[in-house]
Amino acid sequence: MTKKKVLVKKVKLPKKNILKSLKKKEKLISTKDDKINQKSDGLRISKSNEIKPEIKKVKKQETEKREYKVKDYVVYPKHGVGQITEFKKINIGGIDVETYVLKFEKDKANGMVPVNKQAHLRPLATINQVNKCITILKSKPKIKRSMWSRRAQEYESKISSGKIYELAEVVRDLNKGDDIMVDQSYSERQLFEKAYERILSEFQIVMGVSLEDTQKKLDKALKRNSDAQQNTPITSERKTDLQVQSEEPTTEIQE
Repeated sequence: MTKKKVLVKKVKLPKKNILKSLKKKEKLISTKDDKINQKSDGLRISKSNEIKPEIKKVKKQETEKREYKVKDYVVYPKHGVGQITEFKKINIGGIDVETYVLKFEKDKANGMVPVNKQAHLRPLATINQVNKCITILKSKPKIKRSMWSRRAQEYESKISSGKIYELAEVVRDLNKGDDIMVDQSYSERQLFEKAYERILSEFQIVMGVSLEDTQKKLDKALKRNSDAQQNTPITSERKTDLQVQSEEPTTEIQE
């Protein structure tokens, strides 16, 4: 028997197709490597091989609640400096709520703030903050040309905020030196006195000096004559803000 020869034809692929397929494979491999590099070490690698750190948004951490103690001085924005006299549980709507009992010596009034609402309170300023306030008082006042009603609202909101630097700005901007009675309207005078009294009472406790010495320091920064101001003493804030009748202390609950 004769053996049949099987002829196998070799198919030649064009070189161009082989090169294209190789290039595609190289691209796929390089893109995979890039992705791996991007994930590693939190770094992004650009085409120019420059390593750039990946910036991630960090969530703001909640500040820890401050624990106040009896006899601590705190600032309640609406009424100024008060002292914690005791912790007291009261029943509100069938729920027992623990509160701070605050005594506002200047206004002859008491107030209550729930412990879980202590965000309404802030600690006294530090000595560094007091020094910065003195610098603000010495700086040039910012005079606005807007209507007085609008400016009065801005000043009132700054005072009600309880922020020490904003209080200093109100005192600085409304200060008229020794001519305060001549150049200021009654409403301007009231706002100035309110902010001045808030700063005065807080500075006195922080600095640990007498009220007279504290006032001299403030008046020196404001370029006011303390002796002349004694003839026109700073009046206390209106007690209607705390709904105080006669001289009896009242209780206010901040829910």
